[in-house]
Amino acid sequence: MPAPSALRRADRVGFAASFLCAVHCALLPVALALAPSLGLTLGGWIDFDQAFVVFATLLGATTLTLGWRRHRLFGAWALLLPGLALVWLGAFTPLHDHTLTHVLVMTVGGLLLAGAHLMNIRLSHAVARRD
Repeated sequence: MPAPSALRRADRVGFAASFLCAVHCALLPVALALAPSLGLTLGGWIDFDQAFVVFATLLGATTLTLGWRRHRLFGAWALLLPGLALVWLGAFTPLHDHTLTHVLVMTVGGLLLAGAHLMNIRLSHAVARRD
């Protein structure tokens, strides 16, 4: 099992990335709507949603599995699984059309992923204090 500090670092990366994903999903439509009025053209962007969802799945499953091996509690999984379901739904189904529904699904999913990583950090920290 990796050192607790490595697990904490991975969870912090997961938390930050998931939180930034949620902010991105919430604010990108506003930026796209305002860009023409500011004289900006934003064409030709590559869509990173699907690649990020795969990365978030691998990171979340890995860090929460390692965390569970330390604290033996499933609370973080109760946030991770619905969060992953939402982001997979938003990235790999017809919802991946960047409408308001897509924005809401991806934002809520990203916040649930961030919450799962934060809970895993706290549960692992509580175990480290007991030891």
